[in-house]
Formats: sequence, C-alpha cells, structure tokens
Amino acid sequence: MLKFATAFAAAGLLVSSMSASVSAQPTTPAHDGAPVVRVASPPKSVKPQFKRQRVHLVTNEAPGTIIIDTNNKFLYLVESKNRATRYGIGVGREGFGWSGVVKIGRKAEWPTWTPPAEMRVREAAKGHIIPAFQEGGEDNPLGARAMYLYKGGRDTIFRIHGTTQPWTIGLNMSSGCIRMMNKDVIDLYDRAPVGTKVIVIGPGNKQGEVSFEDRGIDVLRTLFGG
Repeated sequence: MLKFATAFAAAGLLVSSMSASVSAQPTTPAHDGAPVVRVASPPKSVKPQFKRQRVHLVTNEAPGTIIIDTNNKFLYLVESKNRATRYGIGVGREGFGWSGVVKIGRKAEWPTWTPPAEMRVREAAKGHIIPAFQEGGEDNPLGARAMYLYKGGRDTIFRIHGTTQPWTIGLNMSSGCIRMMNKDVIDLYDRAPVGTKVIVIGPGNKQGEVSFEDRGIDVLRTLFGG
C-alpha cells in the first residue's frame, strides 16, 4: 500500500507539473474565444528490426556488393560469405516496382534535389506544391548523402539517399527511391565507393539469380566488434 500511495502521489505531482508547464506555453485565441495550446507531436521511432545490424548473411556475392531486398525493406553491404551489415530502408514508388543490377555512378554529400516533372504534377494534383529545385541541407528530402545508380554509364534516376523522415524506414512511400536514416546513409556512403555493384531485388526478377540468406544478428560481432 505504501508503494501504491507513493506512486499515486508522484503521479499527482507529475500531472500538476505538466499542467503548470502547459499553462506557461504561448496560446493562440480560438475562434470561439477559448485559448488553444499548441503542442508538438512526439517524434516517431524506427522499429528495432530496421536499425543497423551486423548479421550472418550467406551469399556468393563478392565482398563490397550491395544487395537491396525491397520486399523486406533491408539493404545489405556484403563483407564476406557469412557476414554483412544490414540497414533498414524505406522504398519509394519508383524503387518499389523496380529490380536490376546497377552500379554507384556518383555520390554527393548533402545533395541538391531536382524532382521529376511528373512527380511535381502528381503532387500538385493532391494540393502539394513541390519546388523545381532545392539546395542541399537538413530539410532536403534526399537527406545527408545520395548515391546515384547507373547502368551502362547512364543515370537510371534511381538513388540510395537519406531522409528527413526517419519514421518512414520499413515502409512503402509514395515517392523517393531507396531511403535510409541519415546516420545509416552516411555510414554506407563512407564504405561504398563509386563503382560498387548494387543488386536491387524486386518485381520482375530483372536482377537475375541472386543467392543470399539472412540468418540473423551476428551476436559476437555485435558485442565485441570485428
């Protein structure tokens, strides 16, 4: 009973403190004259399975290869036949319906963004006005880094890039290619040079035969490194 009473009292103090805090916030008069308190929405978190992990990945692909599993929302950087770093990804409309084998043709830090004309038209129909060009920075939809995917020496318009919306990792989004949390795309950017082979596994099997099996977290490397 003592613990219950103590917890109840603490809860009462917390409510009292929260009330005082809210009352101290700036208010905006509502149309009916009552004050409206503006409260920021809490940030949404990424599900645990989509956080960066060292995993056992059985594959015949050479170390340094990137494998993107659009169905399960994972990107793997192969380190050996039994080791890889796994990153969670969000897949945009352009990336969700595409598969193939490409290479990183160029890279950019805090890239600028020039959205395709069809995207601007599509979003305008929904009432969303997208600029024709946006400088790189913290509010740029491409995030902290971008890796541009090329095939036969030509830009495919597909990218691996960061995002200003980390809570979208693990989801299919209406726009964008392969998006990663900014801290993850920075890590991958530093480890994947221009020329890196990228296999995107998705509808159509245009990537050809790819053998890989994710056998879960590499506990020893996670705990002790290496």
